[in-house]
Amino acid sequence: MAARTSKTSAKPRPAYRCTECGNQLPKWVGRCPECNAWGTVEEYGAVPIRTTAAGPVSAPARPIGQVDGQVATARSTGVPELDRVLGGGLVPGAVVLLAGEPGVGKSTLLLDVAAKAASASHRTLYVTGEESAGQVRLRADRINALSEHLYLAAEQDLGAVLGHIEQVNPGLLILDSVQTIASAELDGAPGGPAQVREVAGALIRASKERGMATLLVGHVTKDGQIAGPRLLEHLVDVVLSFEGDRHARLRIIRGVKNRYGATDEVGCFELHDEGIEGLADPSGLFLTRRDKPVPGTCLTVTLEGKRPLVAEVQALMVDSQIPSPRRTTSGLESPRIAMILAVVERHGGVKLGKQDIYTATVGGVKLTEPSADLAVALAVASSSTDTPLPSNLVAIGEVGLAGEVRRVTGVQRRLAEAHRLGFTHALVPPDPGKVPPGMKVVEVADIGEALRAIPGRRRASGRARTEPRSEQRSQTNGTPSVPAPAAWPEDLMTGWEPVDSDELG
Repeated sequence: MAARTSKTSAKPRPAYRCTECGNQLPKWVGRCPECNAWGTVEEYGAVPIRTTAAGPVSAPARPIGQVDGQVATARSTGVPELDRVLGGGLVPGAVVLLAGEPGVGKSTLLLDVAAKAASASHRTLYVTGEESAGQVRLRADRINALSEHLYLAAEQDLGAVLGHIEQVNPGLLILDSVQTIASAELDGAPGGPAQVREVAGALIRASKERGMATLLVGHVTKDGQIAGPRLLEHLVDVVLSFEGDRHARLRIIRGVKNRYGATDEVGCFELHDEGIEGLADPSGLFLTRRDKPVPGTCLTVTLEGKRPLVAEVQALMVDSQIPSPRRTTSGLESPRIAMILAVVERHGGVKLGKQDIYTATVGGVKLTEPSADLAVALAVASSSTDTPLPSNLVAIGEVGLAGEVRRVTGVQRRLAEAHRLGFTHALVPPDPGKVPPGMKVVEVADIGEALRAIPGRRRASGRARTEPRSEQRSQTNGTPSVPAPAAWPEDLMTGWEPVDSDELG
């Protein structure tokens, strides 16, 4: 029996829809119960009540073991850092949404991907709705992204885009951006909720039917959210966030949603005049090359997803000229820095009340995880005593309000990365696990023990050299040892000479 739709004799009733997530409601409410957004529910017309009868299916259901999984094998984009985040590459028929702030490098990256992924058997169609074809060609010349199998079109009409897809029959479609394309069948300006929903739905249907991978560029609002209805993120298969400070070279891609892989991987890129380049070892961007150590700096190892990165934390303390001393941060969270400063003053004995304190990271990296707490505390204390820390030392650990140094995740992975880059000493919380061979790891239970690693702090205390330090333990070559004898900073400083800058690259 052919499919049919039967209408009831009931009178049509008004329908309401959330412009943020697309949730349909029988009556108006001030707050959408699905996405909890206020003031987004609007009436969109009278819709009669319908009852849909069963109809023919596109393909019979089969046991999952009989479904061919080879058709969903990922294909490399030609950019290893992007493949890392995608989980190996682009799956045929997958729709990926890449969102980021203006000027971060989205168009540059995807034009490079378009050229590297194009081949005789796998054409690439690049559709731009924001620029002319000539402007895109100039960028392609600058970054050397030319290929005879890369097709370029400048369109803003959805019907024209679908026509180009029929004509070129690409294996990869790149649309820059989804908010600039509109359908003539709907009212409203491009970028509106209805237009974005219609454009995304049409392109997703075309991608699934043809087995064509699709990369959509998405705009973001001033608070960092993807512009348009939240339904857009639910419709696509992968959502990527492209981040970076426009004044720095580093760019990071994070996976927000991925139906084909994990979301705990990140890709690192360097943006320069000749284009954008993947960084297999980006730690060098976050370190400052010096001939000798300087006060107020400390190195730590942060985890971006599963990826360990060595980063440098800097602190500067000067006498304040105003009644309320300044507390300024860059690349660090201000509330957490305020907490660390309070712990350093209360449990570390460092007087900070009449000092302007400036803390920052190097290379534009943003440190949000608590593993950098210990490095911030050491950098502040080092600046306070004007005593430099060794350049081949890293500090890893979370600092609590009681002054304790807590464990963090992935300590072994962090230590392995630090050892690979030439660092030989580390201050870590108790029980770090297996330690790389040849690396000296000193466990510190509280902030007081950590601050005694600074020679100036020990001399200022005026204690005898033979006074023991509480519960000091160390590990070498991965073998836990019994509680070690007293070791004062002069002993710990043995072997802490600056390493060659080439070893930190």
